[in-house]
Amino acid sequence: MVLAIGGMQAARAQGAGSPESLIQQVTGEVLTAIKADPSVQSGSPQRLLQLVDQKILPYVDFEKTTRLAAGRYWRQATPEQQKALVKEFRTTLVRTYSGAVSSVKQQTAVELRPSHYPADATDVVVKTVIKQPVGDPIPVDYRMEKAGQGWKIYDVNVLGVWLIENYRNQFSQQIGQNGVDGLIKSLAERNAAFR
Repeated sequence: MVLAIGGMQAARAQGAGSPESLIQQVTGEVLTAIKADPSVQSGSPQRLLQLVDQKILPYVDFEKTTRLAAGRYWRQATPEQQKALVKEFRTTLVRTYSGAVSSVKQQTAVELRPSHYPADATDVVVKTVIKQPVGDPIPVDYRMEKAGQGWKIYDVNVLGVWLIENYRNQFSQQIGQNGVDGLIKSLAERNAAFR
């Protein structure tokens, strides 16, 4: 695994319980697993899903992500609809993360970029850049919230597009046309098509 020296220094400076150290830990574990597992490198859907489930999902707050993506419609949804929406959106995001993981190459490195926020902040943005041997570096930023003794990711920005904002626009249109149940049904159908 190759992590940039600047990223390692930033994590040390922030301390073991910092959001930067969590991102460094997770990206490091994911890169190491990808590089060590030929079935992941060959794109095995089951192995990719397993890797995402084990190494990424424990650090994601899917309820907050879903609530923010649903926007004002979240409050209008019944508890049952909210639960179903979280379940289907989680599956959608797992597929998305698995697709991203499948494109990682042996020489991929993740470098932490400087992040500035108050020491007592409970909601932060951790900035990284993904470097591969071919192509431009890809900026990836993580919105994170303090959760108990650790941190949870609730939004990701790739190439200037925040995941929640992107889905909020899609969800708003779908709910406006078909209601919350229509959105849940649409997500479930798309998820079933990829199983």
